[in-house]
Amino acid sequence: MLLVMDVDIAEAGPSTSAVVTNLTEESTGSQTTTVKSDLNTPWIEKYRPKTFSDIVGNEETVLRLEKFSSCGNVPNIIIAGPPGVGKTTTILALARILLGSAFKEAVLELNASSDRGIETVRNKIKMFAQQKVTLPPGRHKIIILDEADSMTDGAQQALRRTMELWSNTTRFALACNNSDKIIEAIQSRCAMLRYGKLSDQEIMTQLLKVCKIEGVSYSADGLEAVVFTSQGDMRQALNNLQSTWNGFKHVDSTNVFKVCDEPHPLLIKEMLLECVDQNISKAYKIMAHLWKLGYAPEDIIVNIFRVAKHLEIKESLKLKFIMEIGQVHIRIVGGLNSLLQLSALLAKLCTLSATTEK
Repeated sequence: MLLVMDVDIAEAGPSTSAVVTNLTEESTGSQTTTVKSDLNTPWIEKYRPKTFSDIVGNEETVLRLEKFSSCGNVPNIIIAGPPGVGKTTTILALARILLGSAFKEAVLELNASSDRGIETVRNKIKMFAQQKVTLPPGRHKIIILDEADSMTDGAQQALRRTMELWSNTTRFALACNNSDKIIEAIQSRCAMLRYGKLSDQEIMTQLLKVCKIEGVSYSADGLEAVVFTSQGDMRQALNNLQSTWNGFKHVDSTNVFKVCDEPHPLLIKEMLLECVDQNISKAYKIMAHLWKLGYAPEDIIVNIFRVAKHLEIKESLKLKFIMEIGQVHIRIVGGLNSLLQLSALLAKLCTLSATTEK
């Protein structure tokens, strides 16, 4: 697993000279292919997978959907999982396979976080379900509801009735972050599929492909920094990569953390190691520096936890560190988000180091 905190990142020197042009010519044998770089297209859309084979991660769940597509008669489905793992992309790929050339006429895509009220169900969804569209035998119209967990209870109750009335002609595909916010009546009418966060290796592989296609100048620590900041979110990773490349024309860890603007994991690692050595003064200097930079207490404590998980110290001490960090995280989320809480955490970690055999 690739993690930024495990790499000693040196200060970036002068970046290698790179010539940025709109036209990149690639020669293969006697043929020359001209690739035009579209600077206006977000990479999250440019590299959005179109087929199941292009989707990264969650192979077992994608395989189940491939089996659904092969039989044609797909049930209503709910795909639940964290942001940026390919929920909506998977549903769109399924719709393309099932509907082919009729995709545009037979698919209604709504973002339920904006179209979340009961009027949306009564008007847009119901009207689309009533429309007649010529489709191949055994195929159905598909209504895609993204962020379905943002729908109001009234809208979900109305949707349940609509799903029953038009089950012969229409299928519903819901994407959500939290399936427990979908009412039981809808869950019981759908096949539930769950997506997990993407692994660091899966994100790194995709970043390397994009860098090769776009001609991005990067360093190994830069890509690891992008992976670290993405937290298993492919959309976040591609956004951070594109923003860093557009802003600095070279992707290294220093530039990535300037763009992402979150506490640097190496500073956090240094601070924790000072706590391990029971050096509260040096640890506090780093904490005060992060505080003066304007980072939110929750951002700081989250990165402390992420770095502590992979800190190279004795396991018994690491467990005590993580337990104490978790307790402080609870207090910060509850509103006790002062520098005093974070300073007390450092003191507690130093005490734990002193009382634990190394």
